[in-house]
Amino acid sequence: MSAAAALIVAAGLAGCGTTSYFAGRNLPPSGLVNRVLIAIQNPGSFSKGALQFVDAYYDRRSGFKGVPGGFSISGYSSSLPITIQNMPEEQLGAVYGSGDGSLVPISYGKESTSGTLSGLNGLSSSVFITRNQAYIFAASQSNHVFTVVDRSTSASYPLSLPGVYRVSVNPGGTMVLAFVQNSNYAYYPVKLSAAQTIDYSGGPSTWPKAAADCEPQNAPTWCLFQAQSPDHMDATGTAYGAPLAFDRPVKAVFSADGGTAYVLNCGPECGGSAASVSILPVAPMIFLNAQASGTLPTNATLASTTIAIPGGASNALVDASTLFVAGQQPQQIGGQTLFAGNLTTVNLSNNTTSAPVSISDGAPGAPSRMLEADNNTLWIAMTKCNNGVRAATGEAYGCLTMVNISTPSAPTVTLLEPYLGDATGIAAVTGLNKIYTAEGGQVYIYSTTDGTALDNQYVTVTGTAYDVAYMDATTDANNTVY
Repeated sequence: MSAAAALIVAAGLAGCGTTSYFAGRNLPPSGLVNRVLIAIQNPGSFSKGALQFVDAYYDRRSGFKGVPGGFSISGYSSSLPITIQNMPEEQLGAVYGSGDGSLVPISYGKESTSGTLSGLNGLSSSVFITRNQAYIFAASQSNHVFTVVDRSTSASYPLSLPGVYRVSVNPGGTMVLAFVQNSNYAYYPVKLSAAQTIDYSGGPSTWPKAAADCEPQNAPTWCLFQAQSPDHMDATGTAYGAPLAFDRPVKAVFSADGGTAYVLNCGPECGGSAASVSILPVAPMIFLNAQASGTLPTNATLASTTIAIPGGASNALVDASTLFVAGQQPQQIGGQTLFAGNLTTVNLSNNTTSAPVSISDGAPGAPSRMLEADNNTLWIAMTKCNNGVRAATGEAYGCLTMVNISTPSAPTVTLLEPYLGDATGIAAVTGLNKIYTAEGGQVYIYSTTDGTALDNQYVTVTGTAYDVAYMDATTDANNTVY
């Protein structure tokens, strides 16, 4: 039985008293089994944030015959929610509030939250919790710290890294990369063993030679390392030497097994030289002691596994042996530099690329959203598409692109018009041939069969809809990995 059929059967059984549905998940209090969660900013004069969800089967925000009048996550009161980290396999979400720096876990099974997670240092420009909820990793660009929250000990470790602004975490939550704005380097944290803690108990003068920072200083528990070529080894077998140089790296995406990192080098759209993707093994950078193995590649090896992406590289999505890379290419229009959006397909079995195809323009270096949906479609959401080449030259433009990827090496692009504002969220309602989006602060629905807009009048919200997530997706891959 398909996942979609299972959900439909579950919906029918809900009226017969069953308390579980797809994959053994508990039937939630609302009784809905196709829920899309919406992060809403300023929903009213007395609240700066709310989390509402809608029935994505019938595309309604209310229950049968209007009772109840709406559905929401109970207990949520944070300010200006901006991202939803969607983990449907764990029946969990994590919502970050940009107004108060809060990270709030959401129980999809209970449709409630138990409060804000502690340990972050100020406002975060990027934050993730591992799927097992054991660790939180965050970048605070304003405070210049990369923070590790070890929830097993309820301890927080702020590691100094000026300019840090993004973090990327692999699917298993065993390896993290941190990126500094306008830098050509990447960093990763390591949790030291008890023996290593003794080795480094003297403080800064005896830190590992490759470490950018270690905390606490007198008895280090966590160290932040700059990715190094293994020119030398310290007493613990940690590699150090010449740093691995990238070209304005902004993000990493990972293979499904979490064992390979694809570092996106933003290049010209971020003030660098050339856009590319660098392939790194994850094993040497796993953060728990005794799990790491192997050595980091030498600079020569790194060069042989760096793939040029002429269309730009600021976001990507991995699908088996194919990597879809979205980015912006600078062009001179009327005496000013503007950017044009492109999608490049990389065949990871032989590291070859297809010719870039034109997609929606967007803000250079800004994190777009990418998500696969039904009918072999890939959806890409951009911001500031009204400032790109298309708008400047009088072409039709919009911030949302649908791509047919039935033939990955030759994707077919459909640009969605008209311009509705920044596209900040996508949720693939798999099995039902539709997606939900947040565009211009409102919720929209599209068919994945032909890209047509569906009736959204019963899912619109009061306030600014900023992100959306399909709570009842079959896998954690149904996540835009902001």
